[in-house]
Formats: sequence, C-alpha cells, structure tokens
Amino acid sequence: MTPTPPPAPEYRIEDLAHRSGATVRTIRAYQDKGLLPKPERRGRANVYDDSHLARLRQIADLLERGYTLASIKELLQAWDEGRGLGRVLGLVAEVDGPWSDEESGHVSRAELDELFGGERDEAAVAEAVALGVLEPLPGKDGVFRVPSPQELSVAAELHRAGVPLLAITEQLRELRGQVEHIAARFLEFTDEHVFARYTGPHLAGADASEAADLVRRLRPLAQQTVEAELARAMQKLATRSLRAHLRSAGASTTAPAPGAAPRTEQVRLPAGTVEAVRDLVGESRTPAFIAAAADREVRARMMDRMAAEHGKGGTERVDHAEHAERAAGPAPGD
Repeated sequence: MTPTPPPAPEYRIEDLAHRSGATVRTIRAYQDKGLLPKPERRGRANVYDDSHLARLRQIADLLERGYTLASIKELLQAWDEGRGLGRVLGLVAEVDGPWSDEESGHVSRAELDELFGGERDEAAVAEAVALGVLEPLPGKDGVFRVPSPQELSVAAELHRAGVPLLAITEQLRELRGQVEHIAARFLEFTDEHVFARYTGPHLAGADASEAADLVRRLRPLAQQTVEAELARAMQKLATRSLRAHLRSAGASTTAPAPGAAPRTEQVRLPAGTVEAVRDLVGESRTPAFIAAAADREVRARMMDRMAAEHGKGGTERVDHAEHAERAAGPAPGD
C-alpha cells in the first residue's frame, strides 16, 4: 500500500511572517501591490502555502540586490509568464552590475584629512558625500566607503596642485552632468541599432540570455570610446591653449624710460612674425629677441632724427651768415 504523502504546509499570515522574516504589514502591502498572490480564503481566515513563502524570499533577495518594488513586480511577472526568471535576472544583473573593473575601498576620516594635506574641511566632505564620492558606513563613525579610489586620488592630486576642495567638487558636479548626457546619447544609439529587438513586452528567456551577452560585450566599448575621444580633445585643446599662451608671452616687450623703473606692456604682433623669430632663435629667446629688435629700431630712428636735426641746424647757420654778409655790403677794398 502506497503511503499517503503528508499535506502541504499551510500558514496563517502571522506564521508566514515568522517564517519569511517579513512583517504582517509588509505581506499585506505586497498583496495590495500585486507582488504576492492572494491567499486561499477559508471562512474568515486567509491561508498561505509554500508558494507564498518562496515568493516572499524572492522579493527579499531582489530587494537586497537593489531592485525597486516596481522592477521586482516586472521580474516576477516574467517568471509567472514562463519567461525564465533566471535568464531575465541574468540580463538585469549585467545592466545593474559594475561598469568598471575598479574595486571600491574604505577610508577613515583621519586618513582622508592626511590625504588632503591635513586640511579638515567639513563642507567639502559633505559635498563629496552628496556626490557619492564618499559613502558613510552605517555603524562606523568616521569611516567611508570609496566607490572609486581613482576618483578620490585625482581629487587629492588636484588639491596638492593648489586647487581648492570646493572648486574640485563643483567641477565634478558639472562634469558628471556632461558625462551623463554622453551616456544617455550612447544608450539611445545602442537602443536604436542593437537592443530594439529585445525591448518588446514579452522577452523570451533565450532573448534575455542573448541580450545579456550583448551587454557584456558592448559594455567596455562605451568606456573605450569616451577615453579615445577625451584623449583626442585634450591634446587638441591643450595644444591650442599652449600656443595662445606662448604667442602672448612672445608679444610682451619691456621698454623702460631713461631713469624710470622698467614697465611691461603687451603688444600684439603678427603670428607669422613671432613664428619666424621662434624659428630663428628658439622658443626661450623669442621674447628677448623681439624686445632687443624693437629697442634697436627705436634707437636707430632716434639717431636718424638727431642727425637730421643737426644737419638742418648747420644749414640754417650757413644761411644766417650769408644773409649777414649781404646786409653788410662789400668789404672795404673790394
């Protein structure tokens, strides 16, 4: 005789709360939101079974992974429709997972102050926390999680170079907005040309696996593209800026007046002239050469004017002598 299998476990809501770790209030909220199937009604009592317990454990696991209740509802709906929750979760994990190989770190407040030269700036720390550069660890006073140690290292290096802390955080805030715009454009591009066939209302398990593989392959391309374009733009703009500074320095001349303290004024010269001088004497000697050439030209013109004035004065003296001789008449005996 075949033994009768034991009856499936049944739970009242209080028992289900105890077994799952959720509160009675939470279970009822999940039912209202459609996350948990309705229990069987027996008279005035609601009866739950192991499927409800399993669902509550799934929800708790997804919440720990950082999903919102709205996202969890969509995932569980995919499971209920037979689309393979595991494969759908694989796709979501690829998208939600780290997009960088960098590992997070931890830093104490004392280490943070030392990293930034012993300066204790509460406003800058608050800004860093607001931007997510630092994340306070619960239960550990004065200890922070650092999602990107590289980013913190860049900030420390900029501060050592003389950049104020609040200026660094303000620059990061502005940069983040610009980078998020680039990321949005990249996602729009890939959605249109790559992922459009995977965004229908009924994503099959095989499609979810294929989409997850695509995300895995394309994910590093975004970073590589931005790095290449940033390097190109930095080289172009830095070279342009340096040339502008050099032209400005090459056009500066010093022309002190006799007996007066030297003073410097900026003079604009044709770019071709500065380039020709630079080719002739080298970068470092260009300002001195231009100043010396200008000084020599001024002195030459002054000498020419003095000679001209001297010649004119001599001619006038000769003319005066001849006029006097004519006025006096012929000398006696002539």
